Amino acid sequence: MATTKKTSQKAAQALPLNKILIGDSIELMRALPDASIDVVFADPPYNLQLGGDLLRPNHTLVDAVDDDWDKFSDFASYDKFTYDWLKEAQRVLKPDGSLWVIGSYHNIFRVGTILQNLGFWILNDIVWCKTNPMPNFRGKRFTNAHETLIWAAKSPDARPCFNYEAMKNLNDEKQMRSDWNLPICSGKERRRDDEGEKLHPTQKPESLLYRVIASSTKPNDVILDPFFGSGTTGAVARKLGRNFIGFEREERYARFAKKRIAEIKDIPETGFLLTPAKREEPRVPFGTVLERGLLHAGDFLFDERQRHRARVKADATLIAACRDGEEIRGSIHKVGATVQGLPACNGWTFWCYEAKGHLLPIDLLRQRIRAEIAQMMG
Repeated sequence: MATTKKTSQKAAQALPLNKILIGDSIELMRALPDASIDVVFADPPYNLQLGGDLLRPNHTLVDAVDDDWDKFSDFASYDKFTYDWLKEAQRVLKPDGSLWVIGSYHNIFRVGTILQNLGFWILNDIVWCKTNPMPNFRGKRFTNAHETLIWAAKSPDARPCFNYEAMKNLNDEKQMRSDWNLPICSGKERRRDDEGEKLHPTQKPESLLYRVIASSTKPNDVILDPFFGSGTTGAVARKLGRNFIGFEREERYARFAKKRIAEIKDIPETGFLLTPAKREEPRVPFGTVLERGLLHAGDFLFDERQRHRARVKADATLIAACRDGEEIRGSIHKVGATVQGLPACNGWTFWCYEAKGHLLPIDLLRQRIRAEIAQMMG
């Protein structure tokens, strides 16, 4: 264990943390140590294969993606490029690392096939529904109003980070779904060059990267973006207390990205803290509530609607009357399930205690104890 930890520390020291390196992304990835990256976020070339200019109804030219970095001679060359960078991404990811890749219908299915062939394990496909998409000017097909993100683990055995509680909190205490309704990058967020022109044609909004990074990384994790572009990944990583590594082929993009990230003010470390997952919180037996004197033997517990009542015993079990009149004894979970006729029950949220004329869930007592534990450990 100690050897593994030292190896990990040496690998971290060898990484170009919070830097933007200019060059070919595949070659730059080959210089990184094995199993040194927590998360890879990739916004690779889409290989749009556009033919001719795209005009608006008023005959003005649409600023489409027609740069050299998005052009490949054929699908075979694009597939080889995709295989090469995904293979390197898999190598540099830690055993429990994960990969995010975003694309449009032009490329995402080819990318998905290749990453599955390499042994990545797809966790989710996220649909980014653009609330303000570019219109379809030619009127010959549906307006393309979404892009797809694939979130995949390094392997089927990996256990990647997922901050479930954080995502639920971001979504008004509801589970975060796989359809994300977010606007495209526009207005003041859109980065401009020295002449005031749009810097990068596919700049992603910070709101999109916020969800990606907040959902799948922890503070101080290392995020690799092999197609750094205008630097959105680095900007959001810095704001959320994560480390980034950016690879970018175009020196112009890298220069503006560096300037963008340098403008971000430092944020206190306390702002990076996430709500811990329930399984990560200290285990508190119901008996501890009695030992701390927060409840006593002989006290009564009730369900929220006062349909059921149970008496607390000195050994932290409950005793209650069942529907047929028989007494049942057991843990807060077992008795809670039995009185409801259910196979299972979370006794912490089912049972309530009376305080100043109000019924409060006994889970509040557990949270009080956990707060005390955290204070002692902190």
